[in-house]
Amino acid sequence: MHLSKSQYIKGLQCHKSLWLTKNRPQLIPETDAQKQHMFDTGHEVGELAKQLFPGGTEIAFDSGNFQGMIDKTAEAIAGGAEVIYEASFRAHDVFIMADILVRNGAFWDLYEVKASTQVKPYHENDAAIQYYVLNSLFPVGKAHIVHVNTDYIFTGRLDVHQLLTITDISETVAGLQDSIEANLASIATILDQDEPEIPIGLQCSDPHDCDFKPYCWESVPCPSVFDLYRLGGKDKFALYHQGMATYADVKNMAMTPTQELQVKTSLSGEIHIDAYRIGEFISSAEYPINFLDFETFSSAIPKYEGQQAYRAIPFQYSLHVLHADGELEHKEFLADEQADPRHALTAHLLNDVSPTGTIVAFNKGFEQSVIKSLAAMFEQQETALLEMNKRFIDLIDPFRKLMYYHPDFNGSFSIKSILPALFPDEDELDYKNLEVQGGEMAMIAYASLEQVENDDERQKTRASLLAYCKLDTLAMVAIWRKLSNIAE
Repeated sequence: MHLSKSQYIKGLQCHKSLWLTKNRPQLIPETDAQKQHMFDTGHEVGELAKQLFPGGTEIAFDSGNFQGMIDKTAEAIAGGAEVIYEASFRAHDVFIMADILVRNGAFWDLYEVKASTQVKPYHENDAAIQYYVLNSLFPVGKAHIVHVNTDYIFTGRLDVHQLLTITDISETVAGLQDSIEANLASIATILDQDEPEIPIGLQCSDPHDCDFKPYCWESVPCPSVFDLYRLGGKDKFALYHQGMATYADVKNMAMTPTQELQVKTSLSGEIHIDAYRIGEFISSAEYPINFLDFETFSSAIPKYEGQQAYRAIPFQYSLHVLHADGELEHKEFLADEQADPRHALTAHLLNDVSPTGTIVAFNKGFEQSVIKSLAAMFEQQETALLEMNKRFIDLIDPFRKLMYYHPDFNGSFSIKSILPALFPDEDELDYKNLEVQGGEMAMIAYASLEQVENDDERQKTRASLLAYCKLDTLAMVAIWRKLSNIAE
């Protein structure tokens, strides 16, 4: 048995996942943009953390020669290195790369770097297996997790010692040592046998979404109890393991009103409509009606004045303005990726949104929070921005409050579930026809623009971002008009 540190952690989450990784790696999907972005963020934070312990010896990664990395680490230690980055070792058939090792007298202290904002249990297991390997080779002192401090505010020059927090987890790691040998023995037994029969469960997504979920879940029907609105994960799996997988299986079970309607409409195929309440909602708006949607990005390492790690920064909006006579205007803004986007966005927003009339958003709390953050930043525009926040109504309300329910919503009230159910044959309202198809993709696309040197490629990405955000507000207009027709 040969394990990497990450494979050991995967084995703790699910033995079957590790077995499939070792024996059926072809089932692992290709790395998508979101996973690559997470990897890049972790690498960026890892590089920054080296500044906490400068002057260290770097062990270059070589996927084709792990033994060479181990040998170079041994040379660095023998040569008197005080700090080593990516120190590589193998013991007990486990290969590890320690992010940062720091000599502390006769001991070596371990620093594991994470791009997260707090220490999580799997971080402790990560450090524990490294400690186990290291301690079998030489005396190890303390174990730490280096993570991001969201309270730090960037003020023009990055202070790494303020941005990154070092948490001593030595006591926890010591307490985990006794279980590691048993864990390794259990993993070895599993890997030496045929594919284990492990039922699906909470481990499929905790602490990480498993690569093999499509394979392990292929027999789960659609829709299923896993789609029931706001039913806890433990309850869903309890039903499923009792043989209650479909809506027909649970139709007589006690449920919330939303779940009852979800099951009822799915089994009957009928759409639920409360036209009177929809009419009340529609009549609450005043023209001109502003349909507004923001796109934001966040980063682990702040670079703009007043920015904090992982705080949303708006870089784009789309605005459709519907007038009483039926005229529809479209306005939009996409920031220059080379500058702080908030200044220009705020100025354009205050100019584009009509001074009177209702503002409509889908899940308005997000748009209101963006505007509130801008108001806190720009004192001169604070009053105008906060007055804008008083004019919002939420387009999700007719659906979440069960004025309209379509069986194809399948327990979701996201606009990307509602839109295809209401307009199944409208190509111009289909996100699948776009290059950028979701908020996460938009964030990653914008964040990468700064590194794009080819102007044609950069303009293509910007056009894709504009098309995506435009559809968000055009979709709201289409939904509004559909509800208005029902109300009439």
